[in-house]
Amino acid sequence: MIKEEVAPIFIIGYMACGKTTFGKALAKAKGWDFIDLDFYIEQRFRMPITRIFAEKGEGEFRRMESAMLREVGEFENVVVACGGGTPCFMGNMEYMNGRGLTVWLEATVERTVTRLLVNNSRRPLMAGKSKSEMREAVEKGLAAREQYYSQAAIRFSGEELEDHRQISATVARFLASDLRP
Repeated sequence: MIKEEVAPIFIIGYMACGKTTFGKALAKAKGWDFIDLDFYIEQRFRMPITRIFAEKGEGEFRRMESAMLREVGEFENVVVACGGGTPCFMGNMEYMNGRGLTVWLEATVERTVTRLLVNNSRRPLMAGKSKSEMREAVEKGLAAREQYYSQAAIRFSGEELEDHRQISATVARFLASDLRP
């Protein structure tokens, strides 16, 4: 008997929209594997992304990211949480749309800023910024990336991912909806 291939689900969106939180819970609910693309890159190259950026530059990081996206995109039964910039470079959005299901996990600017204020230690782009500076950076970042994010097959809210109850309810709502294009 030939095993039916189940294409990956790619979760995209701006930083702090809930990609990892939602992706982990979705993968668990489906009995699939979960991959955080940034973590995958760090493990494969044995180097934190901040160091890759510092030592090799953004161009080399984006090349590495694109190669690793294509590697994990060949896996079956996997939910992949992409970095916020992943869809914006090297034809990655086109690849993801051709390979699996893309989900743009959206969060309001206010929700994003609130999450960043609570946990921005691993967000070098936001380090040292005031709340108003963060808001401005998020608004500009979202505006610049929307043309890529909007190519996702599905838009889904990442607003309610603050506790276990909300996470479970959000995943249940996603799974109960007939969202496949």
